[in-house]
Amino acid sequence: MSAGKVFLDYDQAALDRAYDQTQWAPNQQEVIARRAAAGDAVRARLGEPHRVAYGPTPIEQLDIYTTARANAPVMVFLHGGAWRAGDARSQAFAAETFVNAGAHFVTPDFALVMDVGLDGMVTQVRRAVAWVAANAASFGGNARRIYVGGHSSGAHLAANVLITDWAKDFGLPADLIKGGLCTSGMYDLRPVRLSARSSYVKFDDRIERELSPIRHLSRLRCPVVAAYGERDSPEFQRQSREWAEALRAIGRLQALVVGQGLNHFELPETLADPTSPLGRAVLMLLGLG
Repeated sequence: MSAGKVFLDYDQAALDRAYDQTQWAPNQQEVIARRAAAGDAVRARLGEPHRVAYGPTPIEQLDIYTTARANAPVMVFLHGGAWRAGDARSQAFAAETFVNAGAHFVTPDFALVMDVGLDGMVTQVRRAVAWVAANAASFGGNARRIYVGGHSSGAHLAANVLITDWAKDFGLPADLIKGGLCTSGMYDLRPVRLSARSSYVKFDDRIERELSPIRHLSRLRCPVVAAYGERDSPEFQRQSREWAEALRAIGRLQALVVGQGLNHFELPETLADPTSPLGRAVLMLLGLG
C-alpha cells in the first residue's frame, strides 16, 4: 500500500467520502420525506400496525402489518440510518407490497450504536427475529417461513441475523431463516472501521471479526437477494458486489439487483412497487412472485 493510502486505493479523505452517503445523494432529505408521506398513506389504507414488545428494554418493540392470508410468510425488515438513526415507523412505505402479496411485514425498533454498540444492536435484532419465530402464530404467521431483510446499516444487521447459529444460541431450528434481502449494506467492517464512521462506532478487533458477516458464510443456510443502487457510494457498491460474489460462490445468491439510475435512498423506495426489479426479486424470494 503506497504512502497516503489507507484502504485499497483510497486515501483517508476519499475513504471517508465513500462511506458518507450525503456526498452521493444530494436529494436524501427529499426522498426520506417522500417515503414518510408514502408511509402515512399506507397506514391510512392498512390501518396502524400492531405494536408489541419483543425484549426487555423500552426501545425493543416492533410493528406488525398483517395480511389476510392464513399461515402467511413473515418478512422482518431492519431499517437503516448509519447505525445511529432511523426507526420502525419509517419503513411503512414498503409494507403494502408484502401485505397485498400475502405476507406479514414486521419492522423492529432497536437501540442506536452510541447507546449499545454494534454487538448490542445485533443482539436486539436477533432477539426480535426469535420473538417472531415464537409468536408468529399469534398474528397468523408461519414460523417456518421467516425472511429477514434490511437496507444500508440495516442490511449489515440483517446479514448478521442470516449467519446466526439459531440452534446453539436460541434453541431454534438451524434453518430458521428461509431467505434474506440485503440492500446497499456493509458486509466487511475493516474499511468501515478505517473510515470516519469510527468516530461514533466503537470498533475493535472482536467487533470487526465477529460482525463482518462475509467472514462467516459457512453459517448461512438460505438464499439471499443482494441489491445496490447504480448511484450508491463507491464503497457500498463494492461491498455489495463482493457480498454477492461470495454468496454466488457458495450457491446462496438468489439474485443480484442493481438499481439503474438510483442512489442509496432511492433504491429501497422501489420496494413500494411490487413490479420493480427489487419488488419482484423479494416477492420471488418469499415464493409470492
